[in-house]
Amino acid sequence: MKKAAAEDFPQARPDYRTALTRYRALTEDHPGSRAAHRVHDSLDTYYKAIAAPYAEADHCGAVAPLEYLRDVPKSIDRDVLGSLATWPDKPLAVSLLKCGTGKLGIAESDGRGGELGQLLRTFPKSAQAAEVTPAVRAAVDKRTADLAGAEPCRATDELRRIGDTAKALPEPAPGRLGGDVNKAVRNGVYACGMDQFEDSKFAAARTTLADFASTYKSDKRGARARQVAIAAEIAEQRPSAGAQLPPAGSPGGARMQMVISNDGPGPVEILYTGPVTGRVTIGGCGSCSTYGSEAAGSSKACNASGKSYPKETLRLPAGTYHFLHKPGGAQATARSRAAGSSIQPGYTYTQCSYVVSSGLGADL
Repeated sequence: MKKAAAEDFPQARPDYRTALTRYRALTEDHPGSRAAHRVHDSLDTYYKAIAAPYAEADHCGAVAPLEYLRDVPKSIDRDVLGSLATWPDKPLAVSLLKCGTGKLGIAESDGRGGELGQLLRTFPKSAQAAEVTPAVRAAVDKRTADLAGAEPCRATDELRRIGDTAKALPEPAPGRLGGDVNKAVRNGVYACGMDQFEDSKFAAARTTLADFASTYKSDKRGARARQVAIAAEIAEQRPSAGAQLPPAGSPGGARMQMVISNDGPGPVEILYTGPVTGRVTIGGCGSCSTYGSEAAGSSKACNASGKSYPKETLRLPAGTYHFLHKPGGAQATARSRAAGSSIQPGYTYTQCSYVVSSGLGADL
């Protein structure tokens, strides 16, 4: 027993089984012997040795040993065990609760709710089982508070893991917890995307905020998420576009015309950010073709006499803008083009988008 007690439970298990077999033989084969009468006291020592992780508050490490002890009555008569027969129940319930709550948000779901699921299935009427739902709510509340901190993306990932655990718990826990977790995750995704933008992680911000807008279509923050996602996509190629979050509102005052024409055979999408942010798609020019060089496109695009080019007119307040021209259709794999432009009061501006053999060109 001393050797087994000095080892981790998985390594010591064979020795514990051997000792249990000997105790059983004594009680069944020599019931009247002095050794048989000492079995109960020996079992008390046996239980304490195996349950040592619980006594040391190593609750995750205590689960397997306590489960083993709950099975001992299958090998030794309950009359011999006395109160030891049911002693592991409460320590196991406590360990499952403390281990499971300690893993909330940290461990990936095993599809069964982990130790908390095991607690609810094994001891559904225990005092510890009644603590599961409040404990999960407390974990959600803590991560929700963390969304306003320095690492909202980490907090959101933890909320997702908590949600996965909650879904796998036996009813009625998922129904009681689902709304709280889903709301927290939704807030987390939005906070994460905004934080990624402010940290200049523009590709990640674009993906996160675009997913937010498409996943939570009824959320009032969807328009803002799409707006910042546009700025993030432009900033991927033109980092100055992400120097600060785009304005949430639209300024008053006069607006200037920006006429954008397309001299490319396929459609082109124009993204812009500045005092206002948005996107517009211009259809392809059926009679247009690609240019062999940037120089040829710059000098000839949108200048053919008598040709009607597809165009869109933007009405923009004055200020500094960043534009991204994205080719579509057959030219969708062509290189996009980003640039900046200053819009001054009292002027009408033009842009021309065209395709060259090496990608997309644009006179901005």
